Amino acid sequence: MGNSLKKSVNETENGMLEKIFHLSKNKTNVKTEILAGITTFFTMAYILVVNPDILSQSGMDKSAVFTATALASCIGTLIMSFVANYPFGMAPGMGLNALFTYTICLTMGFSWQTALAASFIEGLIFLALNLFKVRQAIIDSVPQSLKYAISIGIGFFIAFIGLQGAKIIVPNPATLVGLGDVKSIPVLLALVGVVLIAILYQKQVKGSFVIGMFVVYILGVVFGVAQLPNGIVSLPPSVAPVFMQFDFKSAMVIGIVPAIITMLFIDIFDSIGTLIGLASKAGYLDEKGNVVNADKVLTADAIGSTIGACLGTSTPVAFVESAAGIAEGGRTGLAGVTIAGLFFLSLFFSPILTIIPGFATAPVLIVLGLLMMEPITKIDFADFTEGLPVFLTLILTLLTYSITDGLAFGFISYVLIKLFTGKSKEVPVSMYVISAFFILMFVLK
Repeated sequence: MGNSLKKSVNETENGMLEKIFHLSKNKTNVKTEILAGITTFFTMAYILVVNPDILSQSGMDKSAVFTATALASCIGTLIMSFVANYPFGMAPGMGLNALFTYTICLTMGFSWQTALAASFIEGLIFLALNLFKVRQAIIDSVPQSLKYAISIGIGFFIAFIGLQGAKIIVPNPATLVGLGDVKSIPVLLALVGVVLIAILYQKQVKGSFVIGMFVVYILGVVFGVAQLPNGIVSLPPSVAPVFMQFDFKSAMVIGIVPAIITMLFIDIFDSIGTLIGLASKAGYLDEKGNVVNADKVLTADAIGSTIGACLGTSTPVAFVESAAGIAEGGRTGLAGVTIAGLFFLSLFFSPILTIIPGFATAPVLIVLGLLMMEPITKIDFADFTEGLPVFLTLILTLLTYSITDGLAFGFISYVLIKLFTGKSKEVPVSMYVISAFFILMFVLK
């Protein structure tokens, strides 16, 4: 009797999951989807530590941002799961959080409340572009080389932030920057972390970033340069210090518009690139090479962006680390529900996740920077009309400490070089408009 009842309950549960996620149609099952979700979560869980660490440098409450990060990741992933039925995990995007803190707040001088308002506005614009089918026109108008440059430039920038966080690179009054004290324990531990994560990643160990980060943290405790947490499990920190803390008045000035546009560009190209890459791995491309249900995925992405800003974190995006779960067989939103559930559970482990020091998170940023450089092999640097704009984007994103400024130089130089080398027909009209806007940005600075 007991076995029959248990079997009946299992069949009912599987039937409900089948109806919602179409498991058999996608040639998968409950066990596979759950294991895939667990795998993806552990490959992207580092964001729970790294995102609060970055955003807190803008003046935000670190513990509150931790809660906002976990909630935004949980809710965003659930939206992706039920709207698009894709096994994609969502969380605040690397690059967008760097833009938030280091460009909008620390370089441009806006408050984090203004930056949150800008993130919310960008999310609404992204959603509108999806609904009115304008998104594709923007994507098509930007040259492929500059699309690559955005990703690569952010990779350089994130790695530089990691090097600074580890004190491997420090300020130098004579040369602006210089090498830190490589004999200090935090620097040595950070370097060990870079090598360890690289080895684990190369060996395709699941959760290599998280493992490397925690090993460095534990070594830091052993050597007396990191603190033990006051417990492991607790109620989540309050999100109130950052929840809905928008300063729309300050966000309605011309000076922040370039940052919003840059945020939008990063969001669009990151979303499209991630979507195509993951959909290809999951077998979700149709016979023409188009992504099935692309509009639903991007709409879910845009909704998640606005919710993230409301909760008090930078823009959430679909994470490329979802490829790890796809490789384990994840094909539906059930994997996403599993990811979301684990992000929710992580809320109760804030004592340890909010105490990890910068030298332990720095190796993650440095290795992520390397991974974001992959498209550099696809750029023809021998063609100066393509190579120079990319080069300027990369070097000036790094040296100006501003993704917006780097992108501006890349767009402007692309138009000018093509125009004066007889290749003006290769430049879409929209590129002239965007470049003129960036020139106006510099004039008004």
